Amino acid sequence: MKMRAMVQRILLGISRRLSRFAQRLNPDPHQESLRLWFEQKGDKTHRVQYDLREDSVVFDLGGYEGAWASDIFSRYVCTIYVFEPVAQFVAEIRRRFARNPKIGVYDFGLSDRDQEASLSISSSSSSLFKSGGKVERIRLRQASAFMKEKGISHVDLMKINIEGGEYDLLEHLLDVGFIEHITNLQIQFHDFVPQSRQRMEVIQRRLSETHELTYRFPFIWENWQRKGLRHK
Repeated sequence: MKMRAMVQRILLGISRRLSRFAQRLNPDPHQESLRLWFEQKGDKTHRVQYDLREDSVVFDLGGYEGAWASDIFSRYVCTIYVFEPVAQFVAEIRRRFARNPKIGVYDFGLSDRDQEASLSISSSSSSLFKSGGKVERIRLRQASAFMKEKGISHVDLMKINIEGGEYDLLEHLLDVGFIEHITNLQIQFHDFVPQSRQRMEVIQRRLSETHELTYRFPFIWENWQRKGLRHK
């Protein structure tokens, strides 16, 4: 019995070493992207380094607790529109920026049409496309209608982290042509949406007609900048 147990431990050890070796030879693409993102300190570099000024207009879609909006404002003192449909997070963001007239907070998300939807609440990864956990009814507004209502003809930077809703939104912005009026699109695509990769690739092909990639970490973050501009 002791010999058998020893052999099993040896075989288990060999199996683990082989598994680690195989991972080095064929690393998981997502894990490799994540490793590179943290290695390059992406949240402190790629996500906040833009050619913005005080008169720039920034959209933060998926505001969560307002940290990114706060970082952008502290660097550029620009006008920021924060969109967050989850009531708890909206309240936190409004408290955070209560004395800042240059940061507007909206208690709805932007999409391809006006609608109400059920959102599964899970901290920073709340989504229309996940189940389980607390469910909250939220509002979505058609993005092009909001732009028209507010008289917004240009957005210098649009950050999109809306847990699966990015596909409908981006397809809408492309269809109506407003995409040409956005200088930078900072996008987090999510892979749990049906046909996510196919839809992402179509969106990327359409984006490439007017924009070019300045960085890409697949299904983590990527940035598209209007062609003819120098990314800083």
